[in-house]
Amino acid sequence: MAGKAAAPGTAVLLVTANVGSLFDDPENLQKNWLREFYQVVHTHRPHFMALHCQEFGGKNYEASMAHVDKFVKELLSSEAMKEFNRARVYLDENYRSQEQFTALGSFYFLHESLKNIYQFDFRAKKYKKVTGKEIYSDTLESTPMLEKEKFPQDYFPECKWSRKGFVRTRWSVGDCAFDLVNIHLFHDASNLVAWETSPSVYAGIRHKALGYVLDRIVDPRFEKVAYFVFGDFNFRLDAKSVVETLCTKATMQTVRAADTNEVVKLVFRESDNDRRVMLQLEKKLFDYSDQEVFRDGSAALLEFDKELNVFKDRLYELDISFPPSYPYSEDASQGQQYMSTRCPAWCDRVLMSPSAKELVLRSESEEKVVTYDHIGPNVCMGDHKPVFLAFRVAPGAGRRCQRQERTPREPRP
Repeated sequence: MAGKAAAPGTAVLLVTANVGSLFDDPENLQKNWLREFYQVVHTHRPHFMALHCQEFGGKNYEASMAHVDKFVKELLSSEAMKEFNRARVYLDENYRSQEQFTALGSFYFLHESLKNIYQFDFRAKKYKKVTGKEIYSDTLESTPMLEKEKFPQDYFPECKWSRKGFVRTRWSVGDCAFDLVNIHLFHDASNLVAWETSPSVYAGIRHKALGYVLDRIVDPRFEKVAYFVFGDFNFRLDAKSVVETLCTKATMQTVRAADTNEVVKLVFRESDNDRRVMLQLEKKLFDYSDQEVFRDGSAALLEFDKELNVFKDRLYELDISFPPSYPYSEDASQGQQYMSTRCPAWCDRVLMSPSAKELVLRSESEEKVVTYDHIGPNVCMGDHKPVFLAFRVAPGAGRRCQRQERTPREPRP
């Protein structure tokens, strides 16, 4: 697979996937999902690959345990992955702990041709060589090879039992050191509430949580290295601006609950054309009459994708050229159809620090091998389409970072 007549440097593939749907309907979805995933692996031939999963195990983890084990076994032993002779898998399976459970699953695969690969031990503060295939699960808090946190309950009090948090690992590939952060941020609990203000109250909650993560991974406990943060950020389009743009010539009807007078529905109708309904908005309904706007006209919608702007000096993203990654139909026969539950948005992203950006852009300028895209555009992958970033780390690109990471007890070369 990798390493055959390839360009110089280390080929890296970073994938993020909210896989909750795969465990709610494993018989219909997992086979197609894995086929599409393997195709991307085959196309980009990575030496180092990271797969960050959110909602691993689905809504009911205990009931899905058998499906979880089967999925992990398939990834580690399939013919498509046979050239990856080392792997690390970290699964948060501690579903009985309301205080700690994040449902995050992080997979790291190392190609047989890749030499000098080390993982950082956060407790010992030194790198350890990676050999063999190992799986860590249940209580990840005791594992020194990662840092894991669940966001405090008061970040999102509306949700009685949120599973949002992050897991961080650190790697040294060749002479390049970098952090990989698997993250899952808070969703929009109500379309009606999201529509009320610009930016929405939920965007503010995500801003707070992401800021906490970024502060955490650059705090003085460890030397700073380049970092990639990829997961389900739950970023949404600015709902108020989107609705105003889509329904410029519409009239709005407000429906209230008879007992509480609370707004429960908004209906936008065309001023003419027999007052055709353009958009219906409820707490968990976003039913727009023309889905082609989101599939084919997604470039125009990017102006409403504003949540990352707050972090423009701390996080970088390559240009998006694929449709919104969520919420797709979970019907196995509807690979391109969005559900009418939320406004489609780019929830799933691969973001990077300024120093990581330099690694990626150096790869782009020298070898033209950088790809940022989604997986399975025509196939049902669940309610989220996985998103990936493929690039090469040029030889010597991270030498300075590697030297910074050595502890005083380690001899310098």
